[in-house]
Amino acid sequence: MKHKVLILGTLGEFTELVKKAKEKGYETVVCDGYADGIARTYADKAYTIPVTDVDAIALMCREEGVDGIITSFSDLLLECMVKIADKAGLPCYLKPEQLFWYRDKSACRDVLDKLGLPAPGFRKISVELLKQGSEEEIQQSIANLQYPLISKPLDKYGSRGIFIIHHSDEVRKKALQTAEYTDCQEILVEEYNDGYEFNMMTWVMDGKVNVISIADREKTEMEEGMLPLSTRNVYPSRFLAEVEKSATDILQNYIRYTGQTEGALSMQFFWKPGRGIQVCEIAGRFFGYEHELTDMVYGFQTEELLLDYLYEKDRIKEMFHRHDIHHPVKYGAVLYFQGRQLQIADQTAACELAKEKCVVKPWIFYKEGERVIEYGPNPYLALYYIETENRRQLELETEKFFSEMSIRDPEGREVAYRNKIPEYEKEKKTDD
Repeated sequence: MKHKVLILGTLGEFTELVKKAKEKGYETVVCDGYADGIARTYADKAYTIPVTDVDAIALMCREEGVDGIITSFSDLLLECMVKIADKAGLPCYLKPEQLFWYRDKSACRDVLDKLGLPAPGFRKISVELLKQGSEEEIQQSIANLQYPLISKPLDKYGSRGIFIIHHSDEVRKKALQTAEYTDCQEILVEEYNDGYEFNMMTWVMDGKVNVISIADREKTEMEEGMLPLSTRNVYPSRFLAEVEKSATDILQNYIRYTGQTEGALSMQFFWKPGRGIQVCEIAGRFFGYEHELTDMVYGFQTEELLLDYLYEKDRIKEMFHRHDIHHPVKYGAVLYFQGRQLQIADQTAACELAKEKCVVKPWIFYKEGERVIEYGPNPYLALYYIETENRRQLELETEKFFSEMSIRDPEGREVAYRNKIPEYEKEKKTDD
């Protein structure tokens, strides 16, 4: 019998997943609310149903005879997949009752606190208190937290609704701005960590955490007082030896509590010499626009892993038997360019950079004439996957991109923010 898989998501990052499923001989169905999602072009069947309409998609699964469901790359897609699988009677590595620990940031922090695992200090504040409470009551609600702070929604992803709070007189204003991004009755205020930041992707197999990759997650403060934006993720991390064991142990302890025994598991965390690790977030999915790096740097294909989980689980052990995060085949990075909300007129420089020899895959999201919007199907102005033979070469290529990138509006104003490479500890070698 031919397998029929539902891939939840049709935007660009799902294209390879659809292609790989078809290569394996599976019938593919894709679904989300984006009618022009590029992955639709490659699928056998496509439905335009918002991913949050769980009942409608579950019914479609039963009518189509779907026998497997998979997604990744966003917390919302993960949540919907888990709920759809439960309603449609499809296998899934998480159950709806476990989502709480992967979707509610405060629930994650509560578990970390209960287990004695490191995380920044935090408090939950009710939106009602922010609107109606006195200044004294608001300050009391975040007592003992050390500035700077950040306010963030409990239920969003992709840095949406996150603001830096430098002083006590900014708390109400910034926290209310965060409240505009959520339907929850509370928001999270936590201590801002200025350490190095990391993305870690793993796969749980038989209750054991298997590390796929750890990357340096670099950010740039584009304008004074603005939340630093993601600008480059580098694989493998230059601090891999310092953080791997501690980070893996944290995830192992976490899933022992949540009961996850298989499936995708990712973590964003901070680390600084002498301070150790602090957990930022833990998620039950892979990072969007980054999973390609594991294939570039290690020859480890995420799409293969996700599909094998559905229909050929025995192959996963062999994948990890061959995988060694300490011996990359190449050095790689994804460069993110973000910009001001202006109209796109001239992308010549961006298109020229796409032709550079080190570029494995360029991605320019907007067309000339379109206007940049804050949130939508286009998460960046452009991104480039680049690979080199060593880290020093990777740094040189990055500097070229960061200095030459330019996108102009009709009046000649620069749309793209200027990215910067952060300062690293001088004793860390960068020419390995």
